[in-house]
Amino acid sequence: MKVLLVGNAAREHAIAETLTLSQRSVRLFCIGELANPGIIRLCQKTGGEFFRGDINDPEFVAKKADSISPDFVFVGPEEPNFHGIPDTLEDRGIPCIGAKRAVAEIEMSKASMRDLQWEYRMPGRLWYKKFRSFEEAVPYIKEYAESIALKPARQAGGKGVKVIEDFQVYLQEEKRELKFDHAKTIVDFMRAYDDVEYKLLIEERVWGPEYTLQCFTDGRCVKPMPAVQDNKHSFEGDLGPESGGMGSIACGPNLKVAVDSEESILTMEEYRASVEIVERMIDAIQRKTGERYHGVVAGQMMLTSVWGPTIIEMYSRFGDPEAVNVLPILKNDLVDVCEAIIDERLNTVKLEFEDRATVVKAAAPEGYPERRDLAKGHPVFLDEEAVSRLGVRYYWASVDARPGEPPRTGGSRIAEFLGIGSSIAEASDLAEGAFAHIELKDAWRIFHRKDIGTMKTLERRIRLARLARDIYTYKARKGVLGKRLIWIPGKGLMEAG
Repeated sequence: MKVLLVGNAAREHAIAETLTLSQRSVRLFCIGELANPGIIRLCQKTGGEFFRGDINDPEFVAKKADSISPDFVFVGPEEPNFHGIPDTLEDRGIPCIGAKRAVAEIEMSKASMRDLQWEYRMPGRLWYKKFRSFEEAVPYIKEYAESIALKPARQAGGKGVKVIEDFQVYLQEEKRELKFDHAKTIVDFMRAYDDVEYKLLIEERVWGPEYTLQCFTDGRCVKPMPAVQDNKHSFEGDLGPESGGMGSIACGPNLKVAVDSEESILTMEEYRASVEIVERMIDAIQRKTGERYHGVVAGQMMLTSVWGPTIIEMYSRFGDPEAVNVLPILKNDLVDVCEAIIDERLNTVKLEFEDRATVVKAAAPEGYPERRDLAKGHPVFLDEEAVSRLGVRYYWASVDARPGEPPRTGGSRIAEFLGIGSSIAEASDLAEGAFAHIELKDAWRIFHRKDIGTMKTLERRIRLARLARDIYTYKARKGVLGKRLIWIPGKGLMEAG
């Protein structure tokens, strides 16, 4: 069996590894913009081949697929979905695990995703306004009485999101200026994208622990995976700029502290409610577009005091690093799952995962995420044998391998290390040991977050979840779940929800 993988990050390394563990004797082929050494080895080991090229060019990808004649293609990142790679492949009769352009809209356009939620009156919908220009947004930024989140209205790799709080009254004017500056920055940044109408999104600010619910879907049913909690802030204590993800934790469906523990960040009721929200999103986007969704879908969720489980964003693919938490403990043969998706018989698959805790920690070069130019081009040394002896799995990320040379950093995360244990704290300690065995040969600094998965961080997440839960369950008992008052410039105080 021949499988073509599109993408070259740690997420794709994990997908590649899982595909090649199949009982179906997979020959792996891959197209990537950077030559990931881990994926290259898996291609060579299985008799396949790695191709360097533009993964967002439908004609290039389709021609490579024509030359390989794969049984199916698995698209890893989001941008190929946005550029219609799955559409082009399926038009040529090549099955694809990847969201077609129309259904990938739920990720690409954050404005469209919010429109869909409100049109179908889904639970977990936030108040929002969308703008084509900075000037349109000025009255809302100037007059909006509550804290707001400013976002690019298109998925942009985690860039551009900022929440500015208005708790200190004496700093309101300064914070208003910060909001104006940030909104201008987002609109300027969005000029590079001409595939969405709206450029800026303003949302009500909500708080609570975030988590990601990844699922397989064939358009007829949704099969959920264990919830994963990503840690996007660059520095310990959830400080610093937001990144693509510095590491993530998982244990059981609902983020338990340990395999044998009853303590968890989510309740099972909250987990099931999150699954239902994702199911409703898939149903709504298929009704809206008339297209079937074949692939991976994920809700980036937050347990808020307003709604309980709440959608912050949707993904039309696996998260990164979240994929690394779930794929290595998947009991099913991934090829079997993919074929069930293609044939729309996913309902016959009983999706199973090992009952283990997983913690991922990413190594990043200094400069990431805000100065990727400085983070790029540094030679990497990773003692793979030493890491393996620790019982830690490693996944190469944004690195570029050239024959006869050490891999060089691509400007983003270098590698992701996975610890697997009976508790999140144990898995965190395991992953931590790997960092003694990676360095940049030109002495450029590598950094990572030691606090991911520690008991101190876990306890903070659990306290936040309990506080949000106390408030939203009280509102539910009073029959006012999702109800709140919103100030609308020119209209005054209005009820939302």
